[in-house]
Amino acid sequence: MQREVTELQGKSATAARLFDIRRIIGGLFVVYGVIVTIAGFTASDADIDKAEGVNINLWTGLGMLALGVFFLVWLKLRPVAPPPPDVVAGDETRG
Repeated sequence: MQREVTELQGKSATAARLFDIRRIIGGLFVVYGVIVTIAGFTASDADIDKAEGVNINLWTGLGMLALGVFFLVWLKLRPVAPPPPDVVAGDETRG
């Protein structure tokens, strides 16, 4: 019985790390940042003139990349703490 509880706790901790919101936000910002940065590198002179001489796609893409990398580094440095081993879901003190 104890082995089954330990296995479930391990699966629960893995699921919590997998679906951490920082991973989702960081991943999306990195993907979209790469796309927008590529659009910034391929911008025409007419596109840059529309933005008053600023390559807005390039700067926005680099900002999105930086934010995405920040979230992923934060996830790596401060992972989700696993629940205490003595607390089992549904096993509360009744009194």
